[in-house]
Amino acid sequence: MNNFQEAKAHFVASHRHPINQRLHHLTNLLAIAAVILLFYDWRLTLICVILTQVFALGGHAFFEKNEPAFRKYPGITILASLSWSFENWFGLRPARKG
Repeated sequence: MNNFQEAKAHFVASHRHPINQRLHHLTNLLAIAAVILLFYDWRLTLICVILTQVFALGGHAFFEKNEPAFRKYPGITILASLSWSFENWFGLRPARKG
């Protein structure tokens, strides 16, 4: 298993509560918006980034009662989170090998 697959499996296991899942989907939308807004107004980008952290950390503190997956897999967890959201939003599933 490669690092990305391990990180994604850990991410999914750390996000079982439905409200926390919704909060994390919202944080992923805000992260995408932050990148787009960076070209228009850095203050809106900053607000989006702050809200992503409030919602993500709040979801873990109040609903999951666990540590964010980012602690174990820093950096790559962002890609795992976005991949997870895209799979859920668009019904995408990874291609099977062999």
